Amino acid sequence: MLAQRRSNNQPGDPKGTILSWGLKLALALTMVSLMAIGYLRTQIKVTIIVDGHPRRLRTHHTCVEAVLREAGLNIYPEDIVFPGLGASVEESGVIIVRQAVPVSIEVDGQVIELRTHAQTIAELLKGAGIELGPYDKVLIEGKEVNPTARLDDPKGSQNDDPPLRIAVQRAVPIHVEDGGVPITIYTTAATVGEALRAQGITLFLGDRVSPNLSTPVLADLHVYILRSKAVDISVDGRLIKTRTLEGTVSDALAQEGIVLMDKDYTEPQGDAPIRDGMDIRVVRVREEIEIEQEAIPFKTVWLPDEELEIDHQRLEQRGEDGLIKRRSRIVYENGREVKRAMEDEWVDREPTTKIIAYGTKIVPRELTTPEGTIKYWRKVRMRATSYTAATCGKPREHPFYGITRLGLKMGKGIVAVDPKVINLGSKVYVPGYGFGVAGDTGGRIRGRRIDLGYDEDNLKLWHQWVDVYLLWPPPPKDRINWVLPNWPRE
Repeated sequence: MLAQRRSNNQPGDPKGTILSWGLKLALALTMVSLMAIGYLRTQIKVTIIVDGHPRRLRTHHTCVEAVLREAGLNIYPEDIVFPGLGASVEESGVIIVRQAVPVSIEVDGQVIELRTHAQTIAELLKGAGIELGPYDKVLIEGKEVNPTARLDDPKGSQNDDPPLRIAVQRAVPIHVEDGGVPITIYTTAATVGEALRAQGITLFLGDRVSPNLSTPVLADLHVYILRSKAVDISVDGRLIKTRTLEGTVSDALAQEGIVLMDKDYTEPQGDAPIRDGMDIRVVRVREEIEIEQEAIPFKTVWLPDEELEIDHQRLEQRGEDGLIKRRSRIVYENGREVKRAMEDEWVDREPTTKIIAYGTKIVPRELTTPEGTIKYWRKVRMRATSYTAATCGKPREHPFYGITRLGLKMGKGIVAVDPKVINLGSKVYVPGYGFGVAGDTGGRIRGRRIDLGYDEDNLKLWHQWVDVYLLWPPPPKDRINWVLPNWPRE
């Protein structure tokens, strides 16, 4: 057995070798742990307050500068450290750091780099020996700020970040003559247009600025503003609101491209000087020639014809209206007629007279009636009505009650006619009525109308067309109405 154990511990035995290395590793780890525990137990606790922000760490350093370096803080000469960099730090000690703000100031063509503890922008600039004029501007990171504003470090506690960029823009005087009124303004603007706008000077499109608005601003630059005048132009149904530097109405119209044609005119006249707020009216004048036609009615001539039987007619010549023409000149202003004058008048076509032949030949004729055979010289188609003395419109107490136009007593056998159709006193025959005498007239008996008279106790109502026969003999030719009216019509 002894021999066997020896053989197990021999150098060539692999199992023995592994156990030997494991024991060594365990001893080494134990020593490292004991050393680390010892190292940690010897550290001290330190609090660093940077610009009001606390940071805690453990360190073996006791010098303030070494502790801050170990904390990764870059300390600049302008920074404030308490206690000082060379002071010692004890357990649970506190280090207070107030970092200066890095600033880059661009002013008067140069750049000033510095670090500062100033509370306001004005304090910073004063410390840097920079004086501000009353119209100068201060910009931080490109934005304008009030010089009395507080100076805050937007970067926090990292004082190795890029510096805060501050620019001072110097205001320069420029001299402006606005419509003949001189003023001096101080501006930081880059161009003339920006300077005028910043000053609240309103410009209109029609105004003229010299030098132009894009001109760079230089100290003591002279700027001239020629003010345009407001003008309202009424033309062609529209209103143009514009501004002009022109001197007369005509020039203002030309500026707007308004052309006067022929007899057009303006109110006020074209040579009138322009006034601010002026109203200009353009009157478009147009003339037209109008040919007006008017008919000349033709005349009708009746000619007697002894070979043509009475109440027969023959057209000998057709009538045709003539024509009168008139030439007029019409003047329109803005589309409204203002004048009309006739320049000429002439007969373009003479009228043609209408000629009608009428018969004057009287032929006796006979008619068989219930009352016997009658002889007549004319037959007239008429509208028949009837009446009595009571329907004549006169009261019974009237002295002429029942008395006809010829003085006859009203009753059966008396008929009322239009004397232009049947002569008063003529004897007539009406089928269905009998014989009668044209002895009366009436206000409504006109033309081919006949009113058949009755006694008051035997009235028969008539409302019809009848043939009325005028009994032989005919009256003298100078008392015959050869052409009868054709109304009323059947």
